[in-house]
Amino acid sequence: MKLTRKMVLSRAKASELHSVRKLNCWGSRLTDISICREMPSLEVVTLSVNSISSLEPVSRCRQLSELYLRGNRIASLAELSHLKGLPRLRVLWLAGNPCCGACPHRYRMTVLRTLPQLQKLDNQAVTEEEVSRALIEGEEVTAPSQEDTGNGQPELSYALSTMDATTETSQDLLSLSEEEASVQGQLGLKPPSRDRFPSFSQREAASSLKNRKEDRLKELLHAKSSPKFPSRNCNTALLE
Repeated sequence: MKLTRKMVLSRAKASELHSVRKLNCWGSRLTDISICREMPSLEVVTLSVNSISSLEPVSRCRQLSELYLRGNRIASLAELSHLKGLPRLRVLWLAGNPCCGACPHRYRMTVLRTLPQLQKLDNQAVTEEEVSRALIEGEEVTAPSQEDTGNGQPELSYALSTMDATTETSQDLLSLSEEEASVQGQLGLKPPSRDRFPSFSQREAASSLKNRKEDRLKELLHAKSSPKFPSRNCNTALLE
């Protein structure tokens, strides 16, 4: 689903795109957020629990300070290159994406090496020591190629990192609900009516996550039957 002008103005209660500062599109089945290029004043945006695969559209949101992207389809940490030009970015939530890989430490070090100005990553405070270590232990990212900037499915190597998602518990779903409530508070919004905004329903969000995980598991099982299926370990590169 494409994020449209009408949706943005309705959610943000604004009259013009260029004046939108805060936007909540949690669990809205979005795949295309290209309209973000027309929102230069955007400061806080939550896009968690969607099907977004590219961060290029937010690269023009120079005022952006908080970006919530948990549970999307971002396949490569190379997408972080689109955030390097956002000097005010302080909060990033990227957990639950294929790009997080099988090694949490390597993932965190790579993100902090790329975006050392972050104060909080995946709801965990960033320390000065971590930033210093990231310069040594993190991977250097490069801009994704043209072929990687579309909305296609994640590469198999990253789909592998979502194996644990097939056993996600009700506690994990509750954490998503808590994220929604937290972001709503930061946006200064009242909890939306479930009848008015059915896309924000926890039940539908859980269903959406379940469907995506089933798709990824099928990809995994199909690839595993191939003799060329690669082994996975913590040393496998996170970058494409």
